[in-house]
Amino acid sequence: MFKRSLIAVGAATVVALSACGSNDSSSKTSGDSGTAAASKLIVIITPSPDNVFFKAEQDASSAEAKKLGYTTLVLSHDDDPTKQSQEIDTAISRKAAAIILDNAGADSSEAAIQRAKDAKIPTFLIDREINKTGIAVAQIVSNNAQGAGLGGQEFAKLMGNKGSYAELTGKATDTNAGVRSQGYHGILDQFPDLKMVAQQSANWDQAEALSKTQTILQAHPDIKGIIAGNDTMALGAYAAVQASSHKNIIVTGFDGSPDVVSSILKGGIKATVLQPASKISEMAVDQADAYIKAGGKASQPEKQSVDCVLVNADNAKQVSNFAVASS
Repeated sequence: MFKRSLIAVGAATVVALSACGSNDSSSKTSGDSGTAAASKLIVIITPSPDNVFFKAEQDASSAEAKKLGYTTLVLSHDDDPTKQSQEIDTAISRKAAAIILDNAGADSSEAAIQRAKDAKIPTFLIDREINKTGIAVAQIVSNNAQGAGLGGQEFAKLMGNKGSYAELTGKATDTNAGVRSQGYHGILDQFPDLKMVAQQSANWDQAEALSKTQTILQAHPDIKGIIAGNDTMALGAYAAVQASSHKNIIVTGFDGSPDVVSSILKGGIKATVLQPASKISEMAVDQADAYIKAGGKASQPEKQSVDCVLVNADNAKQVSNFAVASS
């Protein structure tokens, strides 16, 4: 299924995660002397910032927290639930005021979030939901169903409502993968002349998407389009297409990443669906701040969704940092 650098405002000391057996090179602190007061530390945990979408989450939430007077500890779980559990334990040991979390798996994250709640540390989820309610204060996500509907409509239009196509899906443990695929098919299955000839998971990964697409192209040389569950997989699919003899295959993605927007502007990948990553991250921090100041009272419902925006050749020039500029 999308950036700015963190500004250091003081010396930082990251508490080592003893279970890891080594220093966590993916963590960053800002404005923390190692003895941050509980009321002034917000811990931000996301997948790897090697993906620009998650880097945008880190940057936006950290900047918003600092603007509101907090210090931050930024960690990456790399989609490893065990590492995420250790990082949440770090937040608990540091007596954090709140946790902003893009989780490492819907079911596998619940126990760690519950531990934080038991320690009276509120968790605000961004981007990815969990299945259980009542343990996180907020679950703020892109409206993946709405966004996938937009993506499905654009893909069908690009395909002329007919022809064979393949789908690349995300991680099975990520609820977004299923929601996006269902949203795509809610549109595509309405067209009897659109035929899906292959559907494979590439686990949100570019290299895996490239490899899976190569295999699909060998089995289905007459394929007309590829719809991907995120932009990273779309980039891998497009690279495979360009390395093949079938360079006119339509490829679309989902996220609104800078690399895909750039490709759209060059006439490569045809479309994507922008998730407002920065906006969602800022909302989570603002709600955490309100919760803390209200003495533990939530200002919004737990489940919240923010609409996505279709990006194609018509508006790609207005897109920057996972946001569409007002016209």
